[in-house]
Amino acid sequence: MRSVLERGTSGRRALRLLGLAGMVVLLQSGLPAAEALPRLPPEQQVVSIYGQTGWQRIRQWQVLIDRLQGRAVNTQLAGVNDFFNQLRFVDDIDVWHVEDYWATPFEFLGVGAGDCEDFAMAKYLTLRELGVPDAQLRLHYVKYIPYDQFHMVVTWAPSPTTPPVVLDNIVKPIEPASRRNDLVPIYSFNGSHLWISKLGGGGREVGESSRLSLWQSWQQRLDDGTLRDPRR
Repeated sequence: MRSVLERGTSGRRALRLLGLAGMVVLLQSGLPAAEALPRLPPEQQVVSIYGQTGWQRIRQWQVLIDRLQGRAVNTQLAGVNDFFNQLRFVDDIDVWHVEDYWATPFEFLGVGAGDCEDFAMAKYLTLRELGVPDAQLRLHYVKYIPYDQFHMVVTWAPSPTTPPVVLDNIVKPIEPASRRNDLVPIYSFNGSHLWISKLGGGGREVGESSRLSLWQSWQQRLDDGTLRDPRR
């Protein structure tokens, strides 16, 4: 599958196509990559916002991480993908009452629903906590052809020359990127870099991922332990 750049679309134009030009900002320096699971919020705080069911989902996440520690990467990928794909897909406007909000995994699990960014970023953070190297993971913004809408997935490849696999909340089984002809790649990023890229790996690096203001805000809220209340 040809990338957006191979189709003659510039990186800046690709971002505008996705409606993200306003959120890409130049910063002097970025925050550290998300490499460890933040401490668990107090039970009383979580229950007061999301109820006992939300707290139980967060606790199940902790159990999942404990169970997958030290396991083979393929087992970790499948376990993480299946766990989060149990949650409901709901647009940000219906959950958080704003057009675009990147929920932390605590918020996503708390409400039990979110959009594609929430699925992808929760999977990414969990895999990082399990020890999967950042260099092997990317968060990909793509266009999902059957729905004619923009979408986010996670890809994993053990090396830059190895074809990656795709973790998705629409097509739920993990599949090689080479089989995902339903996805048109736009750009990708991880804890330290931003690329205009091919879904099948590689791509032209265009800067640091700290340029993404929503990505930076997401990391800051993880560090601060901030929990957004969907009722407000």
